[in-house]
Amino acid sequence: MHIHILGICGTFMGGIAAIARQAGHRVTGCDANVYPPMSTQLEAQGIELIEGFSTDQLLQFETMPDLFVIGNVVSRGNPLMEAILNQGLAYISGPQWLGEQVLYGRHVLAVAGTHGKTTTAAMLTWILEFNGYKPGYLIGGVPLNFTVSARLGESKYFVIEADEYDTAFFDKRSKFVHYRPRTALLNNLEFDHADIFADLAAIETQFHHLVRTVPSDGLLVVNGTEPALERVVTRGAWAPVERFGQDSNNEWSLVSQEGDGFIVLKSGKEVATVRWAPDSGVMGTHNQLNALAAIASANHIGIAPKDSARALAEFKNVKRRLETIGVANGMTVYDDFAHHPTAIATTLDGLRRRVGKARILAVLEPRSNTMKLGVMKAQLPESLHQADKVFAYGANSGKESLGWDLAEVLSPLNTTEARKADTFDDLGTLVSAVAKEAKPGDHILVMSNGGFGGVHQKILKAISV
Repeated sequence: MHIHILGICGTFMGGIAAIARQAGHRVTGCDANVYPPMSTQLEAQGIELIEGFSTDQLLQFETMPDLFVIGNVVSRGNPLMEAILNQGLAYISGPQWLGEQVLYGRHVLAVAGTHGKTTTAAMLTWILEFNGYKPGYLIGGVPLNFTVSARLGESKYFVIEADEYDTAFFDKRSKFVHYRPRTALLNNLEFDHADIFADLAAIETQFHHLVRTVPSDGLLVVNGTEPALERVVTRGAWAPVERFGQDSNNEWSLVSQEGDGFIVLKSGKEVATVRWAPDSGVMGTHNQLNALAAIASANHIGIAPKDSARALAEFKNVKRRLETIGVANGMTVYDDFAHHPTAIATTLDGLRRRVGKARILAVLEPRSNTMKLGVMKAQLPESLHQADKVFAYGANSGKESLGWDLAEVLSPLNTTEARKADTFDDLGTLVSAVAKEAKPGDHILVMSNGGFGGVHQKILKAISV
């Protein structure tokens, strides 16, 4: 079958393209921005890419594609989509295609939550791989234990990062309702995606739709410290529920040890000890909880906690999750995907635990749709309190511009005694300010869910002088 994917260069749709190619389909695709690294990854797999959404591309195929797979970046008014609709051509959303053609009949382990989906899904996938299960997977990032973000797999098991964002312009349900998991991990739940959800209650409803799809012989692994998830489960759960958290009242709990390792407890009994590899880049309480959730989920399919712990000792994290970009003149530059005040706070907490009293310079771009709408702006100052200095970027014009005053929002960080936060609308000026402030021993943490104008390498170059 010839599949043509609209919006192919997004991480999720690119993963679908790779899986479809591995399944033996001819795969082509188009997107508004076709550039590395996704373009080179796809082309290396024999996938032909077309720049833009012009209807002219329909004329270059000898025969019309059998099916058009539509990413949620595509909306009505897109010229190619309008042609598909006008000509009555076959189309389907990415999540629905995945659910029907790849996940059907398999044991799906779905990782849902506002934060930590990518890291936790990568941990769970590696646990299965390490223990010989040869799973398929689709993760919203590149796990460093593997070379690609998605694969078809060789067994009945499939791990998927289960996103609550909407499916397509013609299907406003969350993506994850298409996945029909047998093991569903609900990691946490806060308000996010303010561009499509009115409030937290609306997201809770989508999570309950996911809960409704889990069979009675499946399992819900639920963060026992999250009130929103408790409300979701209270609406009705037809599968067994196992809760996890730091508190020993949960079925799965942990005891932290020095060096960020931890003891795993099941029903209060010690069942394993996790010790991260020194160079793993995994740190912080949030990653201990991510790992605990992955261990509980793997236990459902018969992988003992001790075997999961052995796998996690060789876990290498995911690109753009506190990833070290480089070191120059004794200063370390990191990249992190933090896109929400809670994610910013947990990332800073993890780095603080690693570096102790050394200075942390936080370089932030509040770029997510939720942040640009200003919904979470009041939480920003507190989320940054563990940083010693803050350099924040907000463009004044263009599609990346903020609709609110970044300097005013961060002003609580500045006092008459000390100025902790500065804001910039020019990347070059920001880089110069960081380079002027930084000194040997500092840790420079760059946080954005976009490319941030390549600021990581620009800072590294500036501090190398």
